Amino acid sequence: MSRTDTILVLDFGSQYSQLIARRIRECNVYSRIVSFRTTAEEIRKEAPAGIILSGGPASVYQDNAPKCDPAIFELGLPILGICYGMQLTVQTLGGEVARGKAREYGKAEVETIAPSPLFEGVPTKSQVWMSHGDKVTRIPEGFTAFASTANTEYAGIQNAGKSIYGIQFHPEVVHTVNGQRMLSNFCRLICRCEGNWNMASFIETAVKEIREKTQGEKVILGLSGGVDSSVAAALIHKAIGDKLTCIFVNNGLLRKGEAERVRELFGEVFKIPLKYVDATDRFLSKLADVREPEKKRKIIGHEFIEVFDEAASEIKDVKFLAQGTTYPDVIESVPIDGNPSAMIKSHHNVGGLPAKMNLKLLEPLSRLFKDEVREVGRKLGLPEEMVMRQPFPGPGLAVRIVGPVNAHDLEILRNADQIIVEEMKKAGLYYKIWQTFAVFIPVKTVGVMGDERTYDSVIALRAVESRDGMTADWVELPYDLLGRISNRIVNEVSGVNRMVYDVTSKPPGTIEWE
Repeated sequence: MSRTDTILVLDFGSQYSQLIARRIRECNVYSRIVSFRTTAEEIRKEAPAGIILSGGPASVYQDNAPKCDPAIFELGLPILGICYGMQLTVQTLGGEVARGKAREYGKAEVETIAPSPLFEGVPTKSQVWMSHGDKVTRIPEGFTAFASTANTEYAGIQNAGKSIYGIQFHPEVVHTVNGQRMLSNFCRLICRCEGNWNMASFIETAVKEIREKTQGEKVILGLSGGVDSSVAAALIHKAIGDKLTCIFVNNGLLRKGEAERVRELFGEVFKIPLKYVDATDRFLSKLADVREPEKKRKIIGHEFIEVFDEAASEIKDVKFLAQGTTYPDVIESVPIDGNPSAMIKSHHNVGGLPAKMNLKLLEPLSRLFKDEVREVGRKLGLPEEMVMRQPFPGPGLAVRIVGPVNAHDLEILRNADQIIVEEMKKAGLYYKIWQTFAVFIPVKTVGVMGDERTYDSVIALRAVESRDGMTADWVELPYDLLGRISNRIVNEVSGVNRMVYDVTSKPPGTIEWE
């Protein structure tokens, strides 16, 4: 079959599946996550350079354990099984897997006991990350062990003749010191990938694909001012010029000066046709007295669709709706077969397209992770301030006000948030931290300002570090910076007399308060 420079990651429910795909792309090789149910015939048609079988929480000997199509091992493609993926490879090909005497979790030292192209350039002894309760007790015929640990005889196995490899540890996590080298070896030495996946080549390919798909027809895009929709707008405009019209809906829940910045950058600097709709009063009237967070999100999502639909109907002969959907959006919104995930929040980027609009969907960023989207933005000439903008929730400041939303509290929150952004930038930390923002807490506390007692509201400061938003740790900001932020907010923002600092990680908390 005609081969493509793609590595397919078959997902068996591992929390690290996205990380595997990211690590492969860091080798300048395109990777894509697919369901473990993907058949050998479907893989044959895609003709990837290799396959990775991910880890997973199940035990391969359980009746309901996820299994792949056994014919995958007969395709003649290089295969790497990781943890559960290794155990499934062993079981499928005639070996044995059993419950271990003790669960092995955390750092371990792996020792190379035989040559393997997977470990080319890796020291004889190296730190790896283990996470398993089962273990391989007998390897299939034709396989040999090339790595072991003190507790795991078969830490690495291979059938070099068939290019099938298995490792019991996780090379994709940072705790496996030489993990990236191992994955690079799989891509370059074993799968023979050229390693030409980069954002310059992506832009060139994407522009061609956009032109071929749209065929000169008009496209509309809902521009939020965030990284994803902004990069999507710049990319599509590069491909089709004025055939693209952006619709920017000001829902009244934006940060201070956001609407003006978006209109100036895209309407005046990039000269992209931009339709601006100020629907502030409409959104705030719908949100009046609404306390429940999920209800607020649904109201905002529904109202946005209505306003967007009305604005779009004024643009004639439109055939496509563009969205800044990214690869994690696709993965999270459409669960891998057999691995459904619970809904945490609604108002996601994916979905919500009104059927009555009768438009085809255009999602040019749907293959990219966030860091790749940012790099595309840079190459398209977007300013660094836009490209490195911190994530901002779809429902805007509505989910940073605990309880009902009104214009008065929004103004307080905007002013406090602006101070936080300014001070973080002055400290050189704004672009180094995942998110830093203010939360308005509708609780009155007693304070003293001058010779007068006050009874005003509270602002919470939230600062978290994350790679993808799935988990997050609170950041230990310097005390002097916290002091400056608190002092400015209390003195400059009317209606606030106290600031508190949120030191909750995710889990158990979420990044946003609502």
